[in-house]
Amino acid sequence: MSAVLKPLEFDFRPMNAADLDELVRLERAAYPYPWTLGNFRDCLDAGYSCWVAQIEGRLTGYWIMMMAVGEGHILNCCVAPAWQGRGFGRQLMEHLIDTARAHNTGFLFLEVRPSNLPALGLYRRLGFDEVGRRRNYYPADQGNEDAIVMRLDL
Repeated sequence: MSAVLKPLEFDFRPMNAADLDELVRLERAAYPYPWTLGNFRDCLDAGYSCWVAQIEGRLTGYWIMMMAVGEGHILNCCVAPAWQGRGFGRQLMEHLIDTARAHNTGFLFLEVRPSNLPALGLYRRLGFDEVGRRRNYYPADQGNEDAIVMRLDL
């Protein structure tokens, strides 16, 4: 008899204020120009759709989306570095997209660094299309980096 291992999947739950310190630690580990505690707190206080993902009770990812008038804007989506490259980014995005659909959102927007090739590839595989650029949007080691603006019709 052989054992069949169940693939790991996230457990999702709404983000809360008790998560903020851990989110800041994860954000700092994942990004060279991370969000601050204030950024996360402001999103919670504004009532944005904020979710955390856990594996075996450990916070391993999160996403934040602003929704209004039938449109969604993905503000942040992150998988802890130790869990990247295993398909969890896709799980996060699929949960986010399902949430947007459940709120009758017609389309989603996001910005992504042109240098973030794994994220660009994931967004394209999910059906996002490039619709524009924001010049000098992101801080970078040498000045600023543009943002690719992408849209997904739901």
